[in-house]
Amino acid sequence: MSVHFEEITKETLFIALEIINSNPYYNVVENGRDQRELEEIEEEFLNPVTTSVFIKLDDTYIGVMDYLMENPKDQSPWLGLLIIHGDYQGFGFGTQAYALYESDIRKRGLVRTRIGVIRENVKAKQFWDSLGFLYIKTALSENGKEIFVYEKNFPKEA
Repeated sequence: MSVHFEEITKETLFIALEIINSNPYYNVVENGRDQRELEEIEEEFLNPVTTSVFIKLDDTYIGVMDYLMENPKDQSPWLGLLIIHGDYQGFGFGTQAYALYESDIRKRGLVRTRIGVIRENVKAKQFWDSLGFLYIKTALSENGKEIFVYEKNFPKEA
C-alpha cells in the first residue's frame, strides 16, 4: 500500500476539515483553538497561490498537504502543511507523503525545499529533523508566531 495525492476541491473540502480537526493540538498551536471552520480552510486550501492535495491510502483520505512551488520571497519551494489524520498517525504515512512530494519537486529540477515550524510544535520539529531538514533561521509568521525555518537540500543525482 502506498500513498498518492488528490487535489482538494470545493466538493471535498469538508473531508479536509475533518482531517484538520482530528489534530486538536496542532489547531491550538496554530490558531489558538482546537477546531477550525470550513470557511477558514476554504481560504487556506482553495486559493490560486498554493497547491492543496489530499494524501490518500488507496481510497482512504488520510491527510492533507499544502505547498508553494516558488515562494516569491526566496524563490524556494515551501511545504506549508503536511498533516495526517489523528487515526492514521504513527504508521509512516507522513514520511511516505513527504517522499512523494520530494520526488516530485526533484523531478522538476529543484534543489531544495523549505518549511516553517511553529516554535512550540516539538513533535513536528522531531519529524522534520528525522527527514534530514536543517534549521536555518527564526522568523515571525503573519499572525506573529515564532517560526523555525528549516531547509532540506537535495544532492545532485550521480
